Amino acid sequence: MFRGIYMGTSAMLVQEKMLDVVGNNLANVDTSGFRGRVAVNKSFPEVLMDRVERYTVVDEALNEDLGERKFSPYFRGVSPIGVISMANVMTDTTMSTERGPIQWTDNPTDVVLGSDGFFVVEDGSGNIFYTRSGHFQRNDQGELVTHDGEYIMGDGGRVEIGEATRISIGENGQVYADGEQVSTLQVVNFENPTYLLQTGKSLLSETPESGAPEPVDNADIVSGGLERSNVQVVLEMVRMIEANRAFEASGRAVTIQDELSGRLFTSVGRPS
Repeated sequence: MFRGIYMGTSAMLVQEKMLDVVGNNLANVDTSGFRGRVAVNKSFPEVLMDRVERYTVVDEALNEDLGERKFSPYFRGVSPIGVISMANVMTDTTMSTERGPIQWTDNPTDVVLGSDGFFVVEDGSGNIFYTRSGHFQRNDQGELVTHDGEYIMGDGGRVEIGEATRISIGENGQVYADGEQVSTLQVVNFENPTYLLQTGKSLLSETPESGAPEPVDNADIVSGGLERSNVQVVLEMVRMIEANRAFEASGRAVTIQDELSGRLFTSVGRPS
């Protein structure tokens, strides 16, 4: 009886986390370079189930000493009845690798990766992250940064453009300041990019499952546009409705199991 409560509760927890994933996707539908996340569920390992039974057995020692049969009605035996997985949990989220639509801006520091891969950026503490967002701009120190202030990394470190009045980015990532090449954008890829960890709106960090970053030579880069989020609003709304209905159904199942347990305890008493 309690198994139904455990399974219903675990299903509610899974759907609650599913709603968190969907909510995060919808919140970033207008974030450039954002890749939607997909929830991954996993069942607990299967466990062996036994049925506890009462047996009436003969105490052979007493039988020999007293010449009579002595019964032990309180001996309990067990017999296997199969295996079952007690619950389901959401273990991780993976990143969708579908490309988002392109929005043309005619801004020379807005760039789109036409191929697979990620730009390399660095925060103020020296931590390295990766992004598909090419919404770049110049900061007060004359460095090329993301719209959130992370430094864009080139082949020689941070990309510095100084006080140049004309800035352009070539099709292979060459950065030009007043017609002079000052750097080349770093672009990397991963063996399993779906396992990259989301650490910001459009920032990603590597994980053991994603593998180490590998440089992409002659990356296909187009200036004057941005890759928008690949989140499909209609699909996410469908997922939200499904998760809500599944949560409600699991909640009703738990309530029914609890009521049945109460009736059973009232009728025959609580188990010892």
